[in-house]
Amino acid sequence: MDIRKIKKLIELIESSDIAEIEIHEGEESVRLSRVSSVQQTTVVQSAAAPALAEAPVPAPAQSSTQDGGAEEALPEGHVVTSPMVGTFYRAPSPGAKPFVDVGQKVEAGDTLCIIEAMKMLNQIEADRSGVIAAILVENGQPVEYGQPLFVIR
Repeated sequence: MDIRKIKKLIELIESSDIAEIEIHEGEESVRLSRVSSVQQTTVVQSAAAPALAEAPVPAPAQSSTQDGGAEEALPEGHVVTSPMVGTFYRAPSPGAKPFVDVGQKVEAGDTLCIIEAMKMLNQIEADRSGVIAAILVENGQPVEYGQPLFVIR
């Protein structure tokens, strides 16, 4: 199906009260819906926001007991924070090699991770060159806006 047709369908749904549409063209089909699991996830996230806001507090304490100095590492380097709420992924696909690892040298503009938000995959890039000193989020975990993701030295 032609991408222009799909874009036109999206525009029509946005400008109307249609909640869902499914189009079949030969063997190809497209289903567009305003009401989706994304909205349900958003509702769950906003309902769970107080719990998520409390979750990062214990996380650094756990990592500081494991690493012995993770809290000290944060001020020593440049902290890359999440520009959005979403799900953090270290690799482009399951089973693929992660974009970066601790100790790896990165240049400004290199992809560090992907954050999935509303079914969109957003590449997060390094805003300065250096070495990855810490990865502060586990793969597949939800992240909040402004949450520290990486430390670059």
